[in-house]
Amino acid sequence: GASVLKNLSLLALPGEKIALVGASGAGKTTLVNLLPRFYDPQAGEILIDGIDVRDVTLKSLRHQIGIVPQEVTLFSGTIAQNIAFGQREFDLTEVQAAAEIANAHQFIIELSQGYYTWVGERGVNLSGGQRQRIAIARAVLLNPSILILDEATSALDSESEALVQEALERIMKDRTVFIIAHRLATVRRADRILVMEQGRIAESGTHTELLEQGKRYARFYAQQFS
Repeated sequence: GASVLKNLSLLALPGEKIALVGASGAGKTTLVNLLPRFYDPQAGEILIDGIDVRDVTLKSLRHQIGIVPQEVTLFSGTIAQNIAFGQREFDLTEVQAAAEIANAHQFIIELSQGYYTWVGERGVNLSGGQRQRIAIARAVLLNPSILILDEATSALDSESEALVQEALERIMKDRTVFIIAHRLATVRRADRILVMEQGRIAESGTHTELLEQGKRYARFYAQQFS
């Protein structure tokens, strides 16, 4: 098939917050999926700290990258096991500390069995905001140097929204973050916005710079956010 990304060159600085915006199918998800090697580029290379991602083990690579997806998958198991995603052995105190940072601890201890409450198939149903906070707690526990955040498009109630946003602010601090952005507040705060169009970076700059240019981002902003 045709290439999804074309002639794309991007240097992200340590600690930089980069927001990706653009229409559906513009290449935003494809771009961030190259980092953890969900697939490899057919040409070119992806480097982290100067090292090609293909030259390190998948396990060590994915240990550096935390992902907070739009749709959070919970598997059958306890809340604690879901936060310690993929770790056979884990320290419950570390899981609780991660949940506190993620603003999840309070709702967890109010569940019938607390951290041992069963979720997933035949388990308790968690709200969208609660699932988001479980995903953030997973990323906190991983303690990655790079964070990929695919913002939920579905609306959360205002209380959940505030708790999720506060938790995200905490976890984004001092990390390099790629955000597939759907919220105005996110794009405004980003160090850099990349406007993706047909697999290319069509525009790059801060919110103010791109609005002043009055081109693609300004049009996108008017359609999406006003």
